[in-house]
Amino acid sequence: MKKIYITLLAACGLMACTGDLDQQPKTDSQTTAEVVYGSEENYKKALAKLYASFVIVGQEQGGGNEDISSNNGHDFLRGYFNLQECPTDEVAGTWLSGDKIEGLTYMTWDANDPWVADTYYRAYYTIALCNEFLSHATPSAVANSSELKAFRAEARFLRALAYYYVLDLFGQGPFVDETMGVGSYTPECYSNSQLFTFIESELKDITADGLLGSPEYARASKAAAWALLAKLYLNAEVYDAGDHYTDCITCCKQVMGADYVLENDYSKLFNADNHKRTNEIIFPFVVDGENTVSWGATTYIVCGECGNSSSQDPAKYGLTSGWGMFRVRGELPALFAGNETADKRYMFYTDGQDQWLNKAIDDQNQGFFGEKFSNLNDAGEAASNTGAVGACIDYPVFRLADVYLMLAESVLRGGSGSSLTEARDVVNLIRRRAFGSTAGDINEGQLTLQFILDERARELYWECCRRTDLIRYGQFTGGSYKWQWKGGVVDGRATESKYNVYPIPTAELSANPNMKNPNY
Repeated sequence: MKKIYITLLAACGLMACTGDLDQQPKTDSQTTAEVVYGSEENYKKALAKLYASFVIVGQEQGGGNEDISSNNGHDFLRGYFNLQECPTDEVAGTWLSGDKIEGLTYMTWDANDPWVADTYYRAYYTIALCNEFLSHATPSAVANSSELKAFRAEARFLRALAYYYVLDLFGQGPFVDETMGVGSYTPECYSNSQLFTFIESELKDITADGLLGSPEYARASKAAAWALLAKLYLNAEVYDAGDHYTDCITCCKQVMGADYVLENDYSKLFNADNHKRTNEIIFPFVVDGENTVSWGATTYIVCGECGNSSSQDPAKYGLTSGWGMFRVRGELPALFAGNETADKRYMFYTDGQDQWLNKAIDDQNQGFFGEKFSNLNDAGEAASNTGAVGACIDYPVFRLADVYLMLAESVLRGGSGSSLTEARDVVNLIRRRAFGSTAGDINEGQLTLQFILDERARELYWECCRRTDLIRYGQFTGGSYKWQWKGGVVDGRATESKYNVYPIPTAELSANPNMKNPNY
């Protein structure tokens, strides 16, 4: 059983600052801030809560003593996965009403969607935690300790990451930092370009001064900040921040110069020993069957991908049982056409399953189940009892293959600092890993933007990239690309451009008059 390298501690005395009836984190702790921040050791424990806030919902096993009340009672990662994957061609939801994902599945959500609200407030809960931490880890408080200085930089990174999720999902959001304190005030609404500027500034500042080059596992490094900057720059035009493809290439090259290499075995990036893949995984969310027990996070993904009414054997993936929560829409395996056997990323369970969803999207006989995530360790043993304590699989947030693909796309979009030859070469490194040989190599003429979009799907499916990628390519909404059940009809239909961003939740609009949903 792997251990989390940063001990968890309940955050004390934190107030959510985003409205919704002034949500107050639930805690029985009466520990004062003076005690929590009274030693370097305790600073580290408090910092751990910031990291854990992306994958747990409370202070007890399985989400007991929850941090904030929510519609579904699940963690940020489960909500983020649903928002990034369920509306796309990569996921076919099964429990539409039971899991409240009809709106996401059919791209018909509104400002009352429970998953939209939960993901929004979970992101802002992390921001509130980071602000609380930073209000104590001030520049003067950390000036004489390199360790505390790194802690402060990490908290700023995690806040920037949470704000990035707000930017990418909602295109706007209330802005609060550690200087604003806790109290009854109405946060200003930041536009997408304002959020972009803030995130960019924070990440550039902490990579120049604060973040470590090689911290202990699962803590944010300079490379993690460069990877997030690259993601920010790749999508800058979507965020009304202009052309930043050259900046994206610069950040990709910085990551590439930090001694990362591709893992030889693609499947090992998603198994229960993937904490050993620090050669490729730049930054993960840690999920552990002992210290961060969750029925969301990667437990949701690995149990959800395994059928509960098919011949798929849960034990093959180190599971106690399959949940059958989702399958893939037929368009995803179609991207591997002709290479189903050769390409090792083709990790779908097809026995007894129809590829296409011609009857109903929630018909479990239609759509292939997944095999990408596994709760088995390298020795082929179950790492944890998923029925009792959940999965033991870390979630790769940033990894080198994504960086290679971002560089290649930025070259094709006109960025400077690399070349078409280098772009082809790094893409072929990914494909040689996938094919186990040079059989899948492409030439420069085959390296097109559409090829990159398709290759990103083949390489990164279920890694919370697809919605963002399709938006950047102008293929998420509208009718230029239709997939089965897009818009709620079997053959797909054109959808309104308003669905390129999620709405600010209704409760937030009531609490903060600065927020508006002009398109909803």
